[in-house]
Amino acid sequence: IQPSVQEALMEGRPVVALESAIITHGMAYPQNLSMAREVEEIVTTNGAVPATVGILRGRIHVGLTDEELEFLSSSKNVVKVSRRDLPFVLSQGLSGGTTVSGTMIATHKAGIHVFVTGGIGGVHRGGENTLDVSADLTELGRTPVAVVSAGVKSILDIGRTLEYLETQGVCVAAFGESREFPAFFSRQSGFQAPYHVRDEEEAAELIASALGLGLSSGVLIAVPCPQERAASGQVIEEAIQQACSEARSKGITGKELTPFMLQKINELTDGQSLDSNLALIQNNARVGSCIAVALSKLQKARRKRSLSWQEDTTPPQPVVIGGINVDFVAKAQNPVILGGGQTNAGRVRRTFGGVGRNLADCLSRLGQTPLFLSAVGKDEHSESILHYCHHMDMSAILQLEGKSTATYCAVITSAGELSVGLGDMDIHHQITEQYVSQYKENLCQAPLVCIDGNVPLSTIQFVCQLAREHQLAVCYEPTDENKASKPFLSDSWKALTYISPNLQELRAINRTLGNPLPAGIEHSE
Repeated sequence: IQPSVQEALMEGRPVVALESAIITHGMAYPQNLSMAREVEEIVTTNGAVPATVGILRGRIHVGLTDEELEFLSSSKNVVKVSRRDLPFVLSQGLSGGTTVSGTMIATHKAGIHVFVTGGIGGVHRGGENTLDVSADLTELGRTPVAVVSAGVKSILDIGRTLEYLETQGVCVAAFGESREFPAFFSRQSGFQAPYHVRDEEEAAELIASALGLGLSSGVLIAVPCPQERAASGQVIEEAIQQACSEARSKGITGKELTPFMLQKINELTDGQSLDSNLALIQNNARVGSCIAVALSKLQKARRKRSLSWQEDTTPPQPVVIGGINVDFVAKAQNPVILGGGQTNAGRVRRTFGGVGRNLADCLSRLGQTPLFLSAVGKDEHSESILHYCHHMDMSAILQLEGKSTATYCAVITSAGELSVGLGDMDIHHQITEQYVSQYKENLCQAPLVCIDGNVPLSTIQFVCQLAREHQLAVCYEPTDENKASKPFLSDSWKALTYISPNLQELRAINRTLGNPLPAGIEHSE
């Protein structure tokens, strides 16, 4: 996911997904590139963030740079990628333009709710005999994304397409004052949509309702082509009949059929169909962006009301203050680890740790969902952590530009003994008193405050002082022998309710307090 798109999604700003099959297979270069740039610009102008979906060298991209748009626009041997094609294209490292179906899958996985396209696929003419039915229709039946399009392409059997959408459980609504279902190049198809929404606010309410129900099916918003740029229905129909006849005689079927038909109709109408095509895509981008903006506002207002309700009805959260680490554990395969720069055979695995994170994770799994205060960098590790910890309240985590997320690397012998440990933990110094004090109200109401030894001394002292003043229950996890004594360097420790040291940490605490070791444990392991 492109960083600008990821950022918008995390902040709850409106994002509009765009397909790329129209770039790779719908128009010739360089017109396809200028169209793609123009559509993205329309989305931006109308207050949303564009996220063109495409496949580059075996990776799905949600949001493309200008260089990536140029690559897809000008490449010759790119694949038209629908649901069935995704596994093969990715496994072979190929590049391609995603169809409505392919784009919907990526859009849903990225967490985007609104997707704008020209027109969806459907039941082909004669489909009752050939069973040539676009995967777009079944995708709409199983992927909860709102698709904004100019109806279905007029080269298709529109009546049967609407019937098929009904069977798939897809909510179809025409956009505007009429229920007339548009036919791509033309404003009228002779068929009625089951419903209509008058404006972007009504469309947003419809989409929010579908998402709220948790239905696995999508919504189709059918937007008629602008009146002044729509093609004549009769001219288009005659061209379609001629193009269909030629496709049959040449044996053109499957995914090659639609690009052939559109190209042929463009020739037969002296460019009138292409002009309408461009107009409807631009119009759909404008309408879809306005719908996405309205949906974002609606969702924010509902979240605000929900949070307000929760504040009134839910008990205060525990608060956990501590470190997040990405741990790399390398376990040697052979009993002896060879030095001198040699490579030792072994297994390396990545896990997510940090004492504070582990405590917050456990409390979350016990249904307590604590507020977690910690710091990470803005890097690839932080993205993985936030994804892994999706079940936790990570809303207060500091994400710091130019800093590295804490990492720890342990090399252990085949017997499981630690040989060497390396840690890059500097970011824990950013869990400052100033940062934590922003959540003073949460701390003062918390039924339990957990803090680990990774936290700076001044922050620990601040929390302990607060605990004294407000009679808070504080649990201190010493973390390791070198950090265990922090609260015991002053009388802060007297505010602690619980502490969970191991024997080495307890010895260190005892030394700090100046107490003699009890007899019999000097050499105990």
